[in-house]
Amino acid sequence: MSITILGLGPGDPELLTRRAWRILSEAREVYLRTARHPGVEALPATATYHNFDEWYDRADAFDTLYQQIAAEVVRLGTRREGVIYAVPGHPLVGETTVTHILALAKAQQIPVTIIDGLSFIEPTLDAIGLDGLEGIQLQDAIDVGRLHHPQLNPDVPALLAQVYSLAVASDLKLTLANQYPDEHPVTLVHGAGTPDQTLEHLALYEIDRSPHIGHLTSLYVPPLAHAGSFERFQETIAHLRAPEGCPWDQKQTHQSLREYLLEETYEVLAALDADDPDALREELGDLLLQIVLHTQIAIDDGEFRMADVIEQVNTKMIRRHPHVWGTVQVDSAEAVLVNWQALKKQERAQNKSADQAAPSDQADQAPPSILASVPKTLPALAQAYNYSTRAARVGFDWPDVQSVFDKVMEEIGEVQSAPTDEERAKELGDVLFSVVNWARKFGVEPETALRETNARWAKRFQYIESHAGEDMKTLPIEQLEALWQAAKASGL
Repeated sequence: MSITILGLGPGDPELLTRRAWRILSEAREVYLRTARHPGVEALPATATYHNFDEWYDRADAFDTLYQQIAAEVVRLGTRREGVIYAVPGHPLVGETTVTHILALAKAQQIPVTIIDGLSFIEPTLDAIGLDGLEGIQLQDAIDVGRLHHPQLNPDVPALLAQVYSLAVASDLKLTLANQYPDEHPVTLVHGAGTPDQTLEHLALYEIDRSPHIGHLTSLYVPPLAHAGSFERFQETIAHLRAPEGCPWDQKQTHQSLREYLLEETYEVLAALDADDPDALREELGDLLLQIVLHTQIAIDDGEFRMADVIEQVNTKMIRRHPHVWGTVQVDSAEAVLVNWQALKKQERAQNKSADQAAPSDQADQAPPSILASVPKTLPALAQAYNYSTRAARVGFDWPDVQSVFDKVMEEIGEVQSAPTDEERAKELGDVLFSVVNWARKFGVEPETALRETNARWAKRFQYIESHAGEDMKTLPIEQLEALWQAAKASGL
């Protein structure tokens, strides 16, 4: 009872190891995962060779097929004479059946011997002239093609195996395009380690147009021309904070960076208001700098690491989207929002029960307010909008737009009748809060609306300044109003 798993190498018979050749020469029976391998015809003729190619032809899915092949190999391994199972390349490089076999054999206590074989990796590195210790990333093209964003560091070369069809190449291209430019130069390596080895240099967007793709095709993706990985940026910030780094960065704390975080956030909003993609790219970078710098400070202080930050928010996003990663059904964005709020409420309840083994004197405490998570540092207009939106979710709202308008007019009247400046200030605050609710009823986010109005107002005022010149203070209001209307008519 035993299982011998033997690597046949990449395809050239001369690359088969002497140990593998000896075992095959002495064998009476060998099971091949596939006979569709260039080196099979040159194997010792003394053995009887079986293969699972007919299983491939009947299979609906590779995952199930590989489990079935593994189960059959393990069954054969329980025989007194055991089994020799031969696979292309190296048994532990891209061989899913071997992974399943090892797990099943361990559970049944069947001894397994691995006979190493040269994988496709070494001849591929030779073909493209790359040292394997230059940080190359090795992944299965099928697995990468199933993703929406590749789990690859773009500053490091990558080798993606098993690009065996145009369909796989197409899926792979779409995933890689989320990280690399369409014109990024890549290389399709066909038949590495075989007499038919060829290299096809082309742009990323062209890989699913190659007429040469086959079951021995891999894709080499060189690094980006300029550093663009998150890891590289973390290294830059960690260096700035290191003893040999920058004195200014070294002295920063979470509190000292507060003003910069707020400033960069507003500059992102300004880029959005201007609808300027170039400015947005730059300002998002500046905002990311603040996030990474805060995290590096936390690392230096032993509080948490970037992986903790990402793990927490990633887990939260998956947990709050059960309609994507679970079985919940939703039919609209509104339904998603309702479900999101329910999940947040559930999380708060769980966190409360975990954080406090509530003593008896706390048993009657009221549950946390739904307004509690609205930041107190938000601009007043945005804070009012968030307060009223959350209150509306639990039914505390006017029934229609007209009701809110009536409330606005009521509050304006109370401003006019207020007996003191202090009361008038309070009533004006009520007017502003009511106007925020009015905007919400129309589906208008008031902070954005006012920012856009501020920008228009500033441009029109600057128009007046440029036309009135130094006489602006002495011009009658009628002329200033005419200039204002001219600015408005000009599209400002």
